[in-house]
Amino acid sequence: MNSQSYVSMEEFSKLDIRIGVVKDASTIPGSSKLIKLSVDLGDLGVRQIIAGVGLWYKPHELVGKQVAVVVNMQPRKMLGFISEGMILAADTANGPVLLTVEKSVEPGSKVR
Repeated sequence: MNSQSYVSMEEFSKLDIRIGVVKDASTIPGSSKLIKLSVDLGDLGVRQIIAGVGLWYKPHELVGKQVAVVVNMQPRKMLGFISEGMILAADTANGPVLLTVEKSVEPGSKVR
């Protein structure tokens, strides 16, 4: 890894990553890839997040999952819906795998 690949602690600390609980999930008409999620982030409230995981997950499989969410992403419009965060996932040969927690934690818990 060369020095251009490193991120300083100051840069990393700009990300606000929290654990959220998926309360509701549904497909987005006209897209096989996008799923609209309502994610409870505790004191930060419930946010609408659009995730491109529809080829690998069914909406009902996501409800109740605790997921890692970047909550300070700039909102982005996708197929007419506003996404208010980004759910983190690992890329695999078989598609994305959502990052979850080992044990149940309070919604809104900060990841560090």
